[in-house]
Amino acid sequence: MTAVILANGEFPRKEYPLWILKNAEIVVCCDSATSVRRLRKIGVEPVAVVGDMDSTPAAVRKALGRLAVKVDEQDFNDLDKAFRWLLENYPQADDIHVLGALGKSEAHAMGNLSYLMYWEKTRSLSSKGIKVDMVSDYNTAFAISDSCELHVGEGRKVSLFAMDKTLRIKSSGLQWPTDEVEFGFWFQGTLNRAVTDVVSLRFNHPAPAIVVLD
Repeated sequence: MTAVILANGEFPRKEYPLWILKNAEIVVCCDSATSVRRLRKIGVEPVAVVGDMDSTPAAVRKALGRLAVKVDEQDFNDLDKAFRWLLENYPQADDIHVLGALGKSEAHAMGNLSYLMYWEKTRSLSSKGIKVDMVSDYNTAFAISDSCELHVGEGRKVSLFAMDKTLRIKSSGLQWPTDEVEFGFWFQGTLNRAVTDVVSLRFNHPAPAIVVLD
């Protein structure tokens, strides 16, 4: 089942993310009256609006009725609350796209991207056959946790992010090999480029990392 979680960053404008949004089998909104209005303008109805409801006026919450799902705890943001609600209520969702997670706020963007690693680490999503990515008008990001081959297309920009100084990733198919990179800071694997259609990454041990394709 294909699902979309719509967060409160930049609403998609380009063809690909809008296509994902319009063709998803279910759409879950993070707490936001604005996102619901924009969804309805393109003919999409969410199955739930999840969060602490601090961004949704009381009158709008009342109008949403059962669609509004209030989660009071503050240890995790509304995106994670929506993600947990989706997995609990739609366990058959195995192709999950997060839209609107980037833009408007660098702090929110960094936090939201880090959830890709957190979900992979705590829920072992890839081993369960659950695919999760974040798609914006500019790029696609997803988590990996072990050696893999990525069919990205020759010439595409490829960035790798991890927070593990012990991690080494041997690569082939990239313009600048990553074999000696210490992934202790996020800038160290950015803006590489695929020189073949398929990029091979070999981890020295399992660890969550983020791939961003421009």
